[in-house]
Amino acid sequence: MALEPSSSSNNPCSRSRDRLSWLRCTLRRSQQEAVASSTMTATSDNFFNAYAIFLGASLGQMGWVTGLPQLFGSLAQLLSVWLASHFSRRQFIVACAVLQAVVVLGMGALAAFRPDNAVWLFIGLAVLYQGFINLIQPHWRAWMGMIVPQRRRGAFFASRTRLTMMASLSVFFVGGGILTLTDSMQMAWLGFSLLFSIAAMGRFTSAWLLLQMHDPEPRIAKASGVFKQTFGNFREAWKDKTFRHYSLFVAGMQCMVAISAPFFAVYMLEDLHFTYFEFVLSSVASIVTQFITLRFWGRFSDLYGNRLVMIITSCLIPSLPLLWLFSDNYLYILAIQAFSGLAWSGFTLSTANYLYDIRPFRSDFAIYAALQAALSAGFVFVGAMVGGVIASYAAEFLIWTGLNAWLTNPIFLVFMISTIMRSLVALWFIPRSVEPKARPRPELLTLIFRIRGFNAISGVSLDWLTVAKKKRNKDK
Repeated sequence: MALEPSSSSNNPCSRSRDRLSWLRCTLRRSQQEAVASSTMTATSDNFFNAYAIFLGASLGQMGWVTGLPQLFGSLAQLLSVWLASHFSRRQFIVACAVLQAVVVLGMGALAAFRPDNAVWLFIGLAVLYQGFINLIQPHWRAWMGMIVPQRRRGAFFASRTRLTMMASLSVFFVGGGILTLTDSMQMAWLGFSLLFSIAAMGRFTSAWLLLQMHDPEPRIAKASGVFKQTFGNFREAWKDKTFRHYSLFVAGMQCMVAISAPFFAVYMLEDLHFTYFEFVLSSVASIVTQFITLRFWGRFSDLYGNRLVMIITSCLIPSLPLLWLFSDNYLYILAIQAFSGLAWSGFTLSTANYLYDIRPFRSDFAIYAALQAALSAGFVFVGAMVGGVIASYAAEFLIWTGLNAWLTNPIFLVFMISTIMRSLVALWFIPRSVEPKARPRPELLTLIFRIRGFNAISGVSLDWLTVAKKKRNKDK
């Protein structure tokens, strides 16, 4: 079916009646939007924990900073399908983006005014922030999947990922420089206010660019019985033992990672007294390694299967927190971060591909991905809460048991418990993992992953688009 712009639309990409013209305009705006929105995501993915520490968050509150926004984000995805069906898709996405920018501005204002309950206000704003991201994501994915031509999807999203990476890392470095400079002047509040203001301006620009784009199907069919259908889908999927074991493994591993994830920033900034720029460089060591090694792991999994990559990386990941106990040398920390990037890139890619392989043939991959993501978000919340409790009482426990002579920092207890629990999850899953039945492997144009964001501790965040399989000319 030919997609034609609506004559009633008043945005620039829709005014042209030539399909090729409005398509080129929309794709160009989308690439520009990737750069604009990256100024926000680079801040949220990597400075939220540092900001919470600046606001004076306790160890227990650091668990809330990590867990609660993730939980509400998963609930927002469920609400998104029903809510967006009552509005124009483009207008819904733009409205959510604008509100998200306002939320980010509010975060910057907290740094300037520092109210007594600043930490809890920040946690509330972080919940709204994640909620808006997850309200947008399913509909943005459907929108892009509709307008990007099949033959160009691989190249388009590869280009978009490169733009996102360059913009994000640039903002990350600039943010670290701003915070280091202002902190040296005893004005870190100004640095965070500027950083979040830049992020908000990027999101406002992103919303404006989204408004310029054309949506050939602006109205989504109204959805009824969304929640009942979702639980029905979950019940049916859960009957599959392979999917059940896989989901519990991924969610369980993320749960155990969440026990320690909020406290690496605490350890670097509070205990090792890193400058913000040193903090940024240590994170970049992990992030860059993840980007570089994704291609390696992709080729390795094509040769030996995703199950083997999952097993290898799930044996590497438990060691990551433990390595932080042996030295506080900066070069050693950089090496640990690079090693974590190697492990997390393989784990993220292989688990995403494995989910595609184990789903029942011809079933909707979107349903299985959404169910697994929702389960993981719930487990992350639990893990972060447990980590906060452990960190809050670690010092007293170490003194009571006499282990404080060995574990010189209470956070080390959190790292050790996370290591043990990650190991138990891996040991539980390895004998239960199975190699999926042979099926046509997804080619570049059949299953496309794009990098949505990145985190120095828990890896890159992959988003996906499924498209029709490319036809081959047998005569060639």
